[in-house]
Amino acid sequence: MLAKNFSGFILETGTDEAGRGCLAGPVTAAAVILPADFENQILNDSKQLSEKTRELLKPIIEQHAVCYSVTHLHADEIDEINILNASMKGMHECILKLNQIPEFVIVDGNRALNSKLGLKNSFGKQFSITEIELLKSIPNQCIIKGDAKFLSIAAASVLAKTYRDEYMDQLHKEFPMYNWKQNKGYPTKEHREAIKKYGTTKYHRMSFKLLPEQLELEF
Repeated sequence: MLAKNFSGFILETGTDEAGRGCLAGPVTAAAVILPADFENQILNDSKQLSEKTRELLKPIIEQHAVCYSVTHLHADEIDEINILNASMKGMHECILKLNQIPEFVIVDGNRALNSKLGLKNSFGKQFSITEIELLKSIPNQCIIKGDAKFLSIAAASVLAKTYRDEYMDQLHKEFPMYNWKQNKGYPTKEHREAIKKYGTTKYHRMSFKLLPEQLELEF
């Protein structure tokens, strides 16, 4: 079983995101505070779990968590502030949406969470000065491969992945030619061939390299 706690604080929040490398759709962040007595032998990094297992774990996490939140940041915001900043902003938004203020935050990856707080953007949520100060006041620690080490980060990775997959399934109904129900917006050969054939949608990230150099997209 993964570790329960990093900091020693009771209200420790794990955060993670899903969809960072996709060509279309949102980057989705989640934050989870688990109770001190939470145990689960199956819970792990969502990338190491089957879709069936992730769907099994989702209601367990939601039922037993002290609190949790999920946030989608969409293509227009990703294009404006870049995917790294959008991923961080999504996790910030999740922390603010929790119904309890965390005492400590652990985040998957190699970058501290509180960098570039208050970044000006035209799309999505604008942080108030009060919200920025609150986020700055909460200590955080980045942990490389944290989603395979700590239960709360793994739980956040599962929620981010399952909620994003559900969102992409809905977008698939609007644009079935890209087969987002299957590829979830990732840069598969099938997805890129569909972009070449049908062009882009409002859900594509125009700041990303949508096609290989040898294929030119006609507008």
